[in-house]
This record gives sequence, C-alpha cells and structure tokens, in this order.
Amino acid sequence: MTKLEPKAAVSVNTADLPWRPSTFAQGVFVKDVAITGEWEMQVVRFEPGAHFPTHKHELPEFIFILEGELIQGGRRLGPGWATVSSAGSVDVDVHSDIGCFFALVDRA
Repeated sequence: MTKLEPKAAVSVNTADLPWRPSTFAQGVFVKDVAITGEWEMQVVRFEPGAHFPTHKHELPEFIFILEGELIQGGRRLGPGWATVSSAGSVDVDVHSDIGCFFALVDRA
C-alpha cells in the first residue's frame, strides 16, 4: 500500500494492484490503494454469498458501491449508493448474494 508523505498526492490505477484475501471474512478480497495520515482507501470485492460478521465501528467508515449489490441490515445497496458510519455504530447482517465491489475509506 502506498503511504503518502505530507503535502503529497498520488493517482493509482487499481487494475494494477493485487487482490489479497481479507483478514476480516472469507470470500472477501481487498486492494490496498493508499494511506495518508490516519486514513486509508481500499477497493473491496465480495464474492457471491460472502458476509461480514457483526462488528462495531471504532472510527468512521465511508463506503461507495461501484458494482453489484451489498446488503447492510436488510437494505439492498447497488451502484451509486453510499454508506457513512460514525464511530460506535454497529453493522449487522452485511453480505452480498450476487457479489459486489465497493470503495472503502476508513481509519488505518
């Protein structure tokens, strides 16, 4: 993952980045884009049927759905949907029946 120094900017072609298995859930893969300060950006892929365990956000998290469908707490989110979670919020029943890709920004 690219770690930016202060006052720096970087453009990344995510097609050139390798997928790595998530340490959080099976069937979930991650491309690490960059870190700056305390923030990181990733592209996340859910295989069909993958799901996250129930978890609490210790810090804010931003998700933008790019492709497919992500289900969060019973709400179906497709391309163009965004989710912003504040510190202390809890994600229950986060999964994808058909698979999806999303951009994720959270604290490193």
